[in-house]
Amino acid sequence: MDEIKDVTLIGLATAYVFLLILLSLLRREKVGHQWELLLSTFRMTIQLVLVGYILTYIFDNPSVWFSLIALLLMQGFAILNTFQRVGNVPRDMKRIVVVAMFIGTGITIFFFVLWVFRVEPWFKPQYFIPLAGMMIGNSMTGITLGIDALLGGMKDNRALIENALMMGGKPSLIVKEVSGRAFHQALLPTINSMMGMGIVFLPGMMTGQILAGAPPLLAIKYQIAMMLGILGSVVLTVFVVIKWGSATFFNHRAQMK
Repeated sequence: MDEIKDVTLIGLATAYVFLLILLSLLRREKVGHQWELLLSTFRMTIQLVLVGYILTYIFDNPSVWFSLIALLLMQGFAILNTFQRVGNVPRDMKRIVVVAMFIGTGITIFFFVLWVFRVEPWFKPQYFIPLAGMMIGNSMTGITLGIDALLGGMKDNRALIENALMMGGKPSLIVKEVSGRAFHQALLPTINSMMGMGIVFLPGMMTGQILAGAPPLLAIKYQIAMMLGILGSVVLTVFVVIKWGSATFFNHRAQMK
């Protein structure tokens, strides 16, 4: 196996030249958002450096508690980020998001760690934390898109839904089209990513393993398994959110709230 090439601090610093180019372009074209770009870059750098030191300690001191705490923290930040990005999420919907994240990602993470990748011990942080992070991160994106589409669809079609209810329609059947569109909208990024993977671009996990010296075919097997895990996690979490979430728009008398 080839030695992993190090990135020098000077080399890393020069990569920020593209940030300066982009800032100059935004200023010249009077697009704005320079401070937003600077803040996001600053936050990205600080967060990754901190995570790097934390992961170094966890990898050197593997513990089931460290892995589970990392899992809970990732879940918590993903849920909070979902609420912040969507905004005005109903309280009942928030509870469903929390349950969906833990059920959907939890089932998928432990299935792939225990059965597909057969990690021993299962809490080995080099495997457990990155795998959990990828599944939780993609599920967060799916849930965010799904909730946004569901809330928008219910708002835009409120008059039609209320008319259908007055005619005796069942809420679950009335919102089927809206929830179906929301479900598809949530899965679209994952589907598009899978469609172009391997031909249009090489995915991050596979690229990282190849750069680390892993044989390409081994990296491909890992990537296929990982993408199926991400797909399963996104489908499960989004399904729970859309299925249970669409019911929160109606009361026990089948009236729209």
